[in-house]
Amino acid sequence: MSNMALNLTLYSPEIILCLTLCFALIIQMVARQDQLTLWTVLIGLTVAAIDTISLYHYPPQFFFSNHLSHDPFSLFFKLLFITVTFFTCLFGYRSLEVAAQRRSEFYLMILAVTVGMCTLVSSINLLTLYLSLELVSIVSYALAGLKKEDSFSNEAAIKYLLYGALASGTMLWGISLLYGLSGSLNLYSIHATLGSNYIDALSLYTMVVMLLFGFGFKMAMVPFHMWAPDVYQGAPTPVAAFFTVAPKAAGFAFFIRVFYILFANPGDPEWTLLPHLDWPFLLSILAAITMTLGNLSALFQKNTKRMLGYSSIAHAGYMLMGFAVFNRQGLAAILFYLVVYFFMNFGAFYVVGLISNTFKDEKVSHFKGLGWKSPLMCVAMSIFLLSLTGIPPFGGFIGKLYLFAALVKAEIYWLLIIAIINVVISLYYYAYIIREMFLEKPVTDTAVPLTPIHTATLAFLAVPILILGVYWEPLYNYITLSLQFVISP
Repeated sequence: MSNMALNLTLYSPEIILCLTLCFALIIQMVARQDQLTLWTVLIGLTVAAIDTISLYHYPPQFFFSNHLSHDPFSLFFKLLFITVTFFTCLFGYRSLEVAAQRRSEFYLMILAVTVGMCTLVSSINLLTLYLSLELVSIVSYALAGLKKEDSFSNEAAIKYLLYGALASGTMLWGISLLYGLSGSLNLYSIHATLGSNYIDALSLYTMVVMLLFGFGFKMAMVPFHMWAPDVYQGAPTPVAAFFTVAPKAAGFAFFIRVFYILFANPGDPEWTLLPHLDWPFLLSILAAITMTLGNLSALFQKNTKRMLGYSSIAHAGYMLMGFAVFNRQGLAAILFYLVVYFFMNFGAFYVVGLISNTFKDEKVSHFKGLGWKSPLMCVAMSIFLLSLTGIPPFGGFIGKLYLFAALVKAEIYWLLIIAIINVVISLYYYAYIIREMFLEKPVTDTAVPLTPIHTATLAFLAVPILILGVYWEPLYNYITLSLQFVISP
């Protein structure tokens, strides 16, 4: 196989997504059938997922002039992004928050973001990283303002744009410092420069903080989280659900790829830190602040989407604990939690979207007595919320258990205590919604209608949470194998 053919083969999932985007655009321009556009997108995503799985038999290698890396780590995240996008497109179908005349735009923009995220997780060149991150960000700003007639959606898009511009500009400044120091944009070449030259601690921490602006913005990490609650509340619910999972996961993948190559030395069996740079300790402090602020803020919310937005910030704090331990066990715990987090958080937003379709807003009060009128939906919502809390026998409990076990092994007990306290705090506002659904009298006779597609989607999101609560070892073993090539030159 020639070099160009190999490059195109290894990049084929992104090529399939781009062709799907173009084909769906042509179909929409000619036929103007949203349902046909949706089927085109879903088929394209399915083909891209199958193609991604087929690439596992190729050995880990760099391609496109060492700008991209083909390895199990990137393939894991590509599969995750494609799956999230598939469910997001189903979520947007017949959602009243996505206007009928903009539904095809929604599908196409979600696909464009997915192409950017898939390229992002493969990038080992800072220029490619930045360009793919900007593709994700710029299209996301448009998605946040998809409800053009809604002032809250417009406000969300503007806030997202302004915060994103600040984060992007600051990160680009940090990239320029790294380039000026090393004369290269390749992550491995920059690492060789950082490892061979003496660089004072102030310069190192300055570059780390600047890069954290970009990573922290995508992960909704304190203090870069201010945009998240307003954007999640103002954006259409399918878009908000997508934002809480896919770009957040891309931010974590981005962070792992960059920080564990640039600012860590590969070792056997674990990494070692560069001199004068203890960034895992910095991340442990940010993790504690992020989960605490997210949970305390969620306690006082009357809007369910806004509450889940602050909850999403808290869960980013939980996952940041995996960086604090600075070993493979911590990274495996993060990736496992991301998979479970997709099912439980996306499922919760999906139910909120059904509520919004019926009652035209997302107030917590709409859940009163709903468990007796729409029992299937409310049982699924209870599974999502209990899993988000971390109660057995649901997948969220196993995810938190792996994170806590990593902290115990690393003997970071102070962070473990803070995390346990936050789990207890989160139980209050999650259990409050369950109480409203099943222990309160209905305030209206209106039930939430479920179509077969709604029922099937709820089942596809809830059942994996139950399975992963009792049988999770195959997924964890697969994730452990996906970490093998993260730092190997």
